[in-house]
Amino acid sequence: MPRLFLIPAPLGEPDTPWLPEPERLRLLNLRHFVVEAEKTARKHLKALALSTPIQELTLNTLNEHTPEADVAILLAPLEAGFDLGLISEAGCPAVADPGAQLVALAHQRGFEVVPLIGPSSILLALMASGANGQRFAFHGYLPVDAEQRASAIKALEQRSREQDETQVFIETPYRNNALLVQLRSTLATTTRLAIACDLTLPTQTIISQRIHDWPTPAPDLHKRPTIFVLYAGHGPKHSRKH
Repeated sequence: MPRLFLIPAPLGEPDTPWLPEPERLRLLNLRHFVVEAEKTARKHLKALALSTPIQELTLNTLNEHTPEADVAILLAPLEAGFDLGLISEAGCPAVADPGAQLVALAHQRGFEVVPLIGPSSILLALMASGANGQRFAFHGYLPVDAEQRASAIKALEQRSREQDETQVFIETPYRNNALLVQLRSTLATTTRLAIACDLTLPTQTIISQRIHDWPTPAPDLHKRPTIFVLYAGHGPKHSRKH
């Protein structure tokens, strides 16, 4: 049975290995890929040292502009009996990233779906935040309008307080500093705010403090990939791992 491999991509430049060696070895003979951006994918695939030369690989694009009606066509290699790899621009495919529809369709048509171990900025940020990792929600992007964004921040803080739930979200990198300023001025002084920036890179920056303890001046997050974590609950819970 042909398999759809879900391949995490590095969170920065592929200068060092980002997949465990046993996972990389499973990909050596793949020739067909669905990618978010072809230029980036070729760079990542070259670093994986596949058996097939890069120029002979088949790469088809799936991104936010792909018409829904065209997604099924991307499964053609599976239908023809070949394994297929799905790789995103950075991190895990189909998590805050295009690809979920392709995965769902592969399941629907009876193909095996194989998620591989690799970096996830969302989970890395949650791990490093000190917030509740037993109950959390990822919200993607907050509204761009400052007034609407302030309302969204207050709503997330209230939800976190009432449900003891960690709230995780992102921003377009060139608006990171504006969001950080608004978070610090909008949240209650006892709410924990964490930022995880440039994860896995030499410039990695992680700060997690209650608002009244946040450092001044704050770090410059301009054009740096950043995950924001908000927690106004009662404290992390302990439970058995799954």
